[in-house]
Amino acid sequence: MKQKLVAGIDIGGTNTTFGLVDSKGTIIYKETIVTEHYTLPENLVAVVVEHIQKSITGYADKYELAGVGIGAPNGNYFNGCIVFAPNLKWKGIVPIAKMFEDKLKVKAVLTNDANAAAMGEMIFGGAKGMKDFIFITLGTGLGSGIFVNGEMVYGHDGFAGELGHVIMFSDGRQCGCGRKGCLETYCSATGIITTYKLNTQYSGLKTITSKYIYEKALAGDVDALDAFNYTGDILGLALANSVAYTSPEAIFLFGGLALSGDFIFKPTIESFEKNLLNIYKNKIKILPSELKENDAAILGAASLIWNEIK
Repeated sequence: MKQKLVAGIDIGGTNTTFGLVDSKGTIIYKETIVTEHYTLPENLVAVVVEHIQKSITGYADKYELAGVGIGAPNGNYFNGCIVFAPNLKWKGIVPIAKMFEDKLKVKAVLTNDANAAAMGEMIFGGAKGMKDFIFITLGTGLGSGIFVNGEMVYGHDGFAGELGHVIMFSDGRQCGCGRKGCLETYCSATGIITTYKLNTQYSGLKTITSKYIYEKALAGDVDALDAFNYTGDILGLALANSVAYTSPEAIFLFGGLALSGDFIFKPTIESFEKNLLNIYKNKIKILPSELKENDAAILGAASLIWNEIK
């Protein structure tokens, strides 16, 4: 009897990464193409399908394709469509899951990229065995996936769990969503860069990155340390508030900013505990994700199918 393989596809604004994943989370094939090269979604689908079919042929004596999991911005689990994604050239509503199903003749499941990564944490990472947890991605923006009683929270329309767009300051920083003061404008790579520049009244020509701020913090730079402390203070408050809704067992932090270790974890945990309701204090762990940065997108997407199979 052949073993099952799942295709995991992560569609990003810049690149689309895809691969084949077995039930243990081993990626046996992986490839990346440039999303922007494909002005029509059906053209990207055709290329990805061609590569997947070619690669699965090489394992045909041992494996069979069981399904396709897809992570994408504004991906809706309920209808399988990418809906008005702001950082993709494709406009309107794109029925991407059906496109892959029609081509590969297997089930396709879609959700947004943060939800997919959260599912990956439960199937292949540190949330194994947990039924209630929150997963936070700290990248260019702030994404999140919320699990309650072993199920992803999608809401009635498929768009639940947008912690990045909880408003922290009513007339705060301008957010790409059109509102002001959203969490991701403070607690993300973009957010900490803004904070650092404000701290230093920076007006130079050098491009500032979150990695640069991390390196300055390692060297003991006060402004960089203050930027991390400010970011962690706001993130900890937001996470303490989110606990009041779902009472998770743990909260996982993932992404470039989370890789800064104690610089972000220490102030976040301090603020978190300070702002928690007494009934939750010292009961909820804030942990680094156990997913490898380079593999998380594919594993997360593939886990959408593995979750349904299991």
